[in-house]
Amino acid sequence: MVTSRVSLARASRSRLPLLILFVAALAGAPLVSAQSQSQSQQQPQTPPSPPSSNDAAPDAAGGPSADNGVIALPKKKENPDAAPLPPAPAAPKVKNPEGLNNFSIRVDVPEVNVDVGVLLEKTGQFVPNLKLNNFKVYENGVEQKLVGFKRVEAPITALLLCEFASTNYYFVYDMRNAAWSFAQQLRPQDYVAMMTFDMRTQIVTDFTQDKRQLYNAINSLVIPGFSERNLFDALYEAEDRLSRIEGRKYIVLIASGRDTFSRITLDKIMQKVKNTPDVTIFAVSTGGALRALTEGGPGFGQQLRDLDYLQADNQMKTFAKMTGGMWFEPRFVGEMPDIFSSINTAIRSKYQLIYHPSDAKQDGTYRKLRVELVDDEGQPLRMQDEKHKPLKYEIIARDGYRARQEVE
Repeated sequence: MVTSRVSLARASRSRLPLLILFVAALAGAPLVSAQSQSQSQQQPQTPPSPPSSNDAAPDAAGGPSADNGVIALPKKKENPDAAPLPPAPAAPKVKNPEGLNNFSIRVDVPEVNVDVGVLLEKTGQFVPNLKLNNFKVYENGVEQKLVGFKRVEAPITALLLCEFASTNYYFVYDMRNAAWSFAQQLRPQDYVAMMTFDMRTQIVTDFTQDKRQLYNAINSLVIPGFSERNLFDALYEAEDRLSRIEGRKYIVLIASGRDTFSRITLDKIMQKVKNTPDVTIFAVSTGGALRALTEGGPGFGQQLRDLDYLQADNQMKTFAKMTGGMWFEPRFVGEMPDIFSSINTAIRSKYQLIYHPSDAKQDGTYRKLRVELVDDEGQPLRMQDEKHKPLKYEIIARDGYRARQEVE
C-alpha cells in the first residue's frame, strides 16, 4: 500500500510541469491571433499575381509558346574596304554690301529659227537625208553656230488669198482651177481659210478642216463685183490677221500681181512682209495663157500692159522670195497639179535650223540671212543622179528677219 501511493505521488509530480506548459499555451493563443490580426490590418494586402502565360501551355505539351521575350537584331556588318562618304558641301555664304537688298538677274538669249527647204530644180522633189554639218547660215555675212537641227513635217495652217475681180474671164478661170488644185492637196489635219479681194477684201470661209466647205466656197465665186485689184491692201490685211495666230503660217496668193487702187504703197507692203514673222508666201500668177497670146502685140497700149505684167510678176516673186516661199507663172491649166504638188512638198518637208545670233543686240534692225549647203570637207555640196549626172537644187529660205526691239 505504501509503495503504490509513493508511485502515484511521483507520477503526479512528474506530470505537473506538462500541465503548466499546456495551460500557458492555451492562455497565449488569443494574444498571438490578436497580434497577427492587428499586423494584417496595418499592412495593405497585395493582390495575387496572375498566372504566367508561359505556365499555361508548356512547350513539351505541344501548345504555342508566347514571344514575350526580348528580340535581338543582328548588327549590320560594315565593309572595311568601302570609302567613307564625303561630307555635304557647305552652302556658300554671300554677304551683300550694306544697304543692298537681294536681287536676281534674268538674261534673255535671242534664238532664231530658220526653215529651209531643199528642192531639185528639175522635178521639185524634196532632198532628204541632209545632216547638220551640211548647212551653213550667215547673218549679215557672218557665219553663225548652229545649236539645233531637225526635220519638220506637220499639218499646215494656210490662207488662200485669191484675186476675184471683174477684169477678164481667163483670170477668174485660172484662179478657180488653182484654188481647186490646192484644195485637193490638203490633208485632214490641215487648217485652211479663204479670202478674196477686188476693191475690198472678203472672208469667204474661216479656218476649217472640212475640205467640202472649201470646195463650196470656190464654187461660189462666179460673178465678180469690181474691176479694181487692190493687191497691197489685201496682202497687208492678210498679214495682219495671220500675225495673231501662233506658229508657222502660209499664204497661197493666187492673183495677177497687178495693183490698181490700193491705199498701201509698195514700200509699206514690203515693210509689212519683212516685219511679220512666221509667214511664208507662195505666189501663183494668173492669166498666163492670155498673156502668151497677146504679149508683144502692136500698139503702145499693149506695150504698157506688158510692162505692167512684168512689174506684177516681179512683185509676186519678191513677196515669195522674201519669206522663203516659191513663185510660179503657169501658162496652162494642166500645170496646176504639179505646181501645187511642189508647194505641198515645200510646205510639209523642211529642215529647221536653230542658232543664237552672234549679234545679240535687240535693236529692231533687219538681219539678212543666207543659207548654203556644204559637204563633209566644207566645199559646196554637189548632187548626182543614178547616172552620175549633176543635179541642180534650190535652197528655199527666208531672206532675213527683224530682231526684237528691246523694251525700255
